[in-house]
Amino acid sequence: MPEKQSSGARLRASHGRRPPPANRAHARAMRLHLTGAERKLWWHLRHRLPLPESHFRRQVRLGHYIVDFACHRLRIVIEIDGGQHVERIKEDTRRTKFLKTEGYRVLRFWNNDVLTNIDGVLEVIQSAILATPTPTPPHKGEGKEETA
Repeated sequence: MPEKQSSGARLRASHGRRPPPANRAHARAMRLHLTGAERKLWWHLRHRLPLPESHFRRQVRLGHYIVDFACHRLRIVIEIDGGQHVERIKEDTRRTKFLKTEGYRVLRFWNNDVLTNIDGVLEVIQSAILATPTPTPPHKGEGKEETA
């Protein structure tokens, strides 16, 4: 039975519980410290892009990656890239490949585009939301009719 501290808070038993993944704490910290471009796009996603089923979340963990924005229902990820991404092309390519294997469409924008051309960025996002996603190709041997 947990004991109460004098402040009224309960102690929690820690046995049998795994510590939270390291990237969970990192994602929480990143949600508190958005860049200017991320803050601007977040506001516009919430207030200017009220499309059905377009519920975006920010700083979302997908696998061992943390993406800037994700809409799980529509399987769309939005990444805002700053200047540091020029040196991280291989890592970004690997990250995008993983996200695509998970069924997500990845939209990438430069910080400068979000800050200076938000209407154009929102137009691209809106067209991705309204576009019919391409069907997943059948697995090997599926979808073929047998001929007699």
